[in-house]
Parts: sequence; C-alpha cells; structure tokens
Amino acid sequence: MTSTSAPVSLYGFLTPKAGHADVLRKLLLDLVAPSRGHEGSLQYHIHEQEDGRFFLYEVWRSQEDLDRHNATPLLREFMAELPEHLDGDVEAYFGAMVSTYPTASGGGQGN
Repeated sequence: MTSTSAPVSLYGFLTPKAGHADVLRKLLLDLVAPSRGHEGSLQYHIHEQEDGRFFLYEVWRSQEDLDRHNATPLLREFMAELPEHLDGDVEAYFGAMVSTYPTASGGGQGN
C-alpha cells in the first residue's frame, strides 16, 4: 500500500508506579520487534530516562499505518494493561512531519 500523506510521529513519556519499572520496561520492550514489523513502521524506539520515565518515539509512514498499528490485538492488550503500571497519565504527542524523511536507499529525501 502506498500513501501520499506525510509521515506522522508519536512520542511521549510514561512514568511507572513505584515498583513497576521492571514490568513496564518488559511490556514496552515486548512491543518493539512486532511493531517494527508492522506495515508503515519507519522508527520505533524506547528510551529510559535518568529519572525513571520511559520515552517512546515512533514514526509511521502515514496516519493510516499508525491507526492500523493501534488497532492490533497487541496494542489493545498493552493499552488495557498499561494503567495498572503508570503513575499518572501518559504524556503523549502526535504530529505530521514537516521536515523531509530520508528514503530507505539513503540517496535522497522522502516526503
């Protein structure tokens, strides 16, 4: 499937409840390989901050690809379990990319 829309990014912070960091880390890391395999995934990264928060950074080829990813059983199960491990709400941001995105060949700039 080819999309004419700009890549979209999703990024944010998750703060684990006291004593839940190891469980949350595992849940997040278990998403990486399958999510990177989903159609339209351009970037999918999990970072752990010095203050214990987790930072997620995803780039998808299009909003349609991100929506498809979010509708998978994998993500629905993760989202259902997530609140029991969080201290507060997810701090999440979405946006269309306005800078160019490099093509897979590395020889030029994508849209």
